[in-house]
Amino acid sequence: MRLLLMRHGIAIHRDDPACPPDAERALTEKGIRRTRQAVAGLLALRLRPDRVLCSPYRRAEETARLVLAGLGLAPALLHATEALLPGAAPAAIFRELAESDAREVLCCGHAPSLDEIIAAALPGRGPPFTALGKAGVAALTMATLQPPMGELTWMATPRMLRAVGKQGG
Repeated sequence: MRLLLMRHGIAIHRDDPACPPDAERALTEKGIRRTRQAVAGLLALRLRPDRVLCSPYRRAEETARLVLAGLGLAPALLHATEALLPGAAPAAIFRELAESDAREVLCCGHAPSLDEIIAAALPGRGPPFTALGKAGVAALTMATLQPPMGELTWMATPRMLRAVGKQGG
């Protein structure tokens, strides 16, 4: 399975006086624009996940919906899961993925949880050594999901994805 991990886009800052509760924080206009540009990079890379999972938090779901729209994928591919909530143990998402027959799954979630998933998937299972930026993506090729064992095949910063999107691949 190819596992794509995407951090949500830029959301309303926690220090903003108008900030709603954490689960309801939405993407900002800049966050929507930059996420769309990053998704154009995913399109140029010809990524076609057959399943999209997201945290139930608003900013992650909005990011996932931008991915679906930008890649021309059916909204029915999207499923919210508590396994991608901030603070969820990496084992939870691997258990859920093990029940799927998908070949390529894109997960939209939060930092540092996504970085913890990456670390849990790699041999040696050390502490997280990555730091996905907002709308950044990491790709892992998973040999097994139970126990998780994979290889980090690439990571792209949001800036890299926007540049690839502008060039069309």
